[in-house]
Amino acid sequence: MPRIAVIAGDGVGTEVTREAVKVLRAATSAGPELELVEWPHGADHYLSTGTTLTDDEFRDLSSSYDAILLGAMGDPRVPGNEHARDILLGLRFRLDLYINFRPVRLLHPDLTPLKDRTEKDVDFVIFRENTEGVYVGMGGVFKKGTPDEVAVQEDVNTRKGVERIVRAAFEYAKENGLERVTMSDKANAMEHAGGLWRRVFREVSREYPEIESEALYVDMLAMDMVRRPERYRVIVTGNLFGDILSDLGSQLAGGLGLSASGNIHPGRVSLFEPVHGSAPDLAGKDLANPFAAVLTAALMMRHLGCAREAERMEAAVRRAIHEGATTPDLGGTLGTAAAGDAICRYLEEDGA
Repeated sequence: MPRIAVIAGDGVGTEVTREAVKVLRAATSAGPELELVEWPHGADHYLSTGTTLTDDEFRDLSSSYDAILLGAMGDPRVPGNEHARDILLGLRFRLDLYINFRPVRLLHPDLTPLKDRTEKDVDFVIFRENTEGVYVGMGGVFKKGTPDEVAVQEDVNTRKGVERIVRAAFEYAKENGLERVTMSDKANAMEHAGGLWRRVFREVSREYPEIESEALYVDMLAMDMVRRPERYRVIVTGNLFGDILSDLGSQLAGGLGLSASGNIHPGRVSLFEPVHGSAPDLAGKDLANPFAAVLTAALMMRHLGCAREAERMEAAVRRAIHEGATTPDLGGTLGTAAAGDAICRYLEEDGA
């Protein structure tokens, strides 16, 4: 029985996670059994206890659960976002979740800002290295607040880190019958980091002769993703560039309200979250789009080996979009809870 920790978080995270859990229960009503354990961690918990995630709680998550479903973190009552940093970034780094997996899949032609594009044209995945790069926080400031201030931010790339994310991208392409892996960097401006990425990418690609490999500068790739997204199947890149490209990809596929993500280390407990943020200005108004949370839950189920349930959840979201059973951001009139109810109804009609 998969055991899943549910951390709803802050703002609209609590609302969309509630709908994702409701859909999960509907999708698994005839099996497989899930144990969904709600964790209170978020701004309210932090403000009342003064703690984010203790060492004992971290050990429990890392040893007693199969996955973590996270809503969204961020609350204006915690201006420094200490709780979000400790929980979200803390789990990514402490659990060594080196794969940030972002599917970019168009579910209806009307959702893309690109003209004359269909679902076949926008369907690729991004493998973003998740534990290195500029996000490690190495660097410093000299003469802060003066006209001579100097700020240095280090971009950290290790052979191990680059090789394992590149290999993960090729393995995914191989397992899913995809013909091309594209690596993106800025080697013409960052010759040391880019040189490492390019050397490792060439070496690993030789192990997969049946898969076409190419390396593109990130600015070129960003332009080409808009010009001809149908060309791309698997993109692998570093932490910062992956952050930017995956958000660009989400807009090509209809926006952050439909964007799922997984923070993954194969064989270990992994964390799954929609990427739209906590949107505190929308909290409590029954306006938030729950589809990204539902698609994230489906991605989690697929990771746990429950492909059939994942496919049913994704199909129900697609049907809701095609029938206009959506929240206002997608042109519909439903509230958050009603949109979740619609997906559950489609699952029931589809049969267990």
